[in-house]
This record gives sequence, structure tokens and C-alpha cells, in this order.
Amino acid sequence: MGGSRRNVDLPRRKKERRKAAAAVQLRDAGRHPFMQLDGYVPLGRGETALYRALREAVPVVDAAVCKLIRLCGGVSVTCRDEEAQEDLERFLRTVPVGRGQRGIQSFLDQYLDSMLVCGRAVGEIVPARDGRGVAALLCGDVDRVEIREGESPLDFALCARDSDGTVRELPRQELLLFTPFQPETGAPYGASMLRSMPFLAGILLKIFQAMGKNWERMGNVRFAVVCKGEDGAAMQDRCGQVAREWSAAMQAGRDGTVRDFVAAGDVEIRTIGADNQILDSEVPVRQILEQLVAKTGIPPFLLGLSWSSTERMSSQQADIMTSEIAAIRRSLEPVVERVCELWLRLQGHDSRVEVDWADVNLQDEEAQARAALYRAQARAVEEDGDADR
Repeated sequence: MGGSRRNVDLPRRKKERRKAAAAVQLRDAGRHPFMQLDGYVPLGRGETALYRALREAVPVVDAAVCKLIRLCGGVSVTCRDEEAQEDLERFLRTVPVGRGQRGIQSFLDQYLDSMLVCGRAVGEIVPARDGRGVAALLCGDVDRVEIREGESPLDFALCARDSDGTVRELPRQELLLFTPFQPETGAPYGASMLRSMPFLAGILLKIFQAMGKNWERMGNVRFAVVCKGEDGAAMQDRCGQVAREWSAAMQAGRDGTVRDFVAAGDVEIRTIGADNQILDSEVPVRQILEQLVAKTGIPPFLLGLSWSSTERMSSQQADIMTSEIAAIRRSLEPVVERVCELWLRLQGHDSRVEVDWADVNLQDEEAQARAALYRAQARAVEEDGDADR
């Protein structure tokens, strides 16, 4: 009886072995490297690490910040004391600002970069050892500075946390510079220009990450070799032989050698992903970029986005852009005035100054030449009219 039971179970065991589960290959969970954007939660106080990651992740945002900084440049200061004017101009050109940079404009570039991205900027005026001038202008780390407000809205102090977490007021408050960008009621730290971008930027990065993965799968062609026939040990050996020969043919192709692949029987070779279509990303990407660019206030074609073949800066766009730059410059004027007034007082001169900015010129050369021609023609007509009288 025992022998007959073993004989009956033998076909069943062979059938179970024949139905063994095949290996299944799954893709890995690929995600873009800027994971802070996926976990973004809107807060009342800007998260500087999040904004820096956003700027690094989206080139259009970084280009917009750099372009605004360059357009806001060109500051000059005039003082009441004519004898001190030349020395003041030399000081503004040569004052050290750290990291091998010199000049008030280099300091303002760093200061404005922090103000636009982080929503606030912190600086320090370093007096000379002899007390007769300013030795350097330095930008500070906004993450290490906190604000302690007093009883009056005009009374506040810059503080820092010690290693034990205690908040202490920084010394020499009169030498510290602090500028919030577009501060709101109850929000003394200001608001970053990138405040409303993390959600859309996260979607944009997911689209780009998916595009990269799709091209990695479909651009780098993969093949599926299917051997059809009855299951059994001979079929397994045949599949193994086909796999080895196919792998050798692919390896020879990578080495620059062309090898033919010959197989007997019913063998089917297909390209993986050849029958699939990659989703069109042009429309969603453009919609997201339109929102991001609109927040910066810069015309799209200035950032390299050619959405229209006839797109150029109109006079209305130039006026709006000029007003945006003028508003940013007004935020920087108190910083320039404080630096120059302190330097003049330490030198024993009249501390009253006037800050002037270079004209913002956003028109192209052809438009400038045409405008100059029209002005010259208008002056000629006026002179002829005066001569006839």
C-alpha cells in the first residue's frame, strides 16, 4: 500500500514543480533629489532651507533671482560735504565685504540675494580698530538670527540662540543691518519671493523625474525574448541556452562587434516599451512655468522662454518691470544710507547723504536709437520755431 501511494503522489509532485512561480521584476521607487518640496507645509515664517532647495531645483527660479539682482545694481551716493565726496566714493568702491569681494555693490548683491530668497537679510558694519572708519561690511546667516520685539512697534532687537538654546540679544545693535522683504502685519521676518512656489515646483519636478525615468526605460532599448513550447526539463535547458546566446550577442554589440542570433523553434523577440507613448508634458510644464514666472515679475523671454515667435518687451512691460526694480531698490536705500552716514560721522563730516540709482534701461538698441532720433527731431523743430519768431 505504501508503495502504491508513493506512485500515485509522484505525478502530482511533478505537476506542482511544473507550476512553480516565475520571478517577477519590479521597478525601484525613483524620486527626485529635492524631497523637501514634496513635504512642504505652508507656514507663517519662511523656511530658508526649502527656498534654497527650490532655487537649486528649478533653473528658471534661479535665473530670475540672479537677473533681478543684476537689474537692481548701480548705486551712487552724494554727500553734502564736497571735500568728503571723493573719499566716500573711494570707500564705496574698495570696502571689503568678505569672500574676496570689495565694494558696496558686491555687498548689496549678497544682501539682496538673501532678502529675495529668504525673505530677510542681515548684515554687520565692522568699524576700524582706530575708530576712524569702516573696516568691512559683512552679510550674516538669517537662520541664526531671531527678532525680539519691544513694547513699541518701532522697538526691536536682533537676537541669537546659544548652544543651550537660550536667546540672547546681540551686542552693538547700532552696527547691525536688518531688512525684511515685503513684511506683513504680525510677520516681522518678511516674506520670501518664492513663498508661493514650492507646491507647483514639486509638481514640476515630478514631471521631469517621470520624463527621465521614461526615457531611461524606452530610450535605452530592452528586449523580451519569449520561447514557446511545452514545459519540461528540455524546455528549461533550451531557454537557458537562448538567454546565454542572447546575452553574448548584446555584449558583443556593446563592444562594437555585430553578431547574429539564430534560434530554432518558436522564439519571439519584442522591444519592451515600443508600443507605449510618453505623456505630452509641454502643456502642464508651460502652465506651471507661467505661474512661477508671474511671481518673479520678469517677462518670460528674458528668462529664455520663447512662448511666442513675435514676443518682445513692450513699453507697458518695461514700465511694470521698472516699477518692480524701483520698489526693491527702496528696500535697500536705508542700508546704504546707514553705512554712508556712519562712515561720514566717523570721519568727522556732515552725515547727510542722498542715494542715487542708475536708470533701468530695458529697451533694445534699436528702440533706444529710434527714441534718440525722435528727441533730436523734436529739438530741431522747437529751435526752428524759436528762430522764426
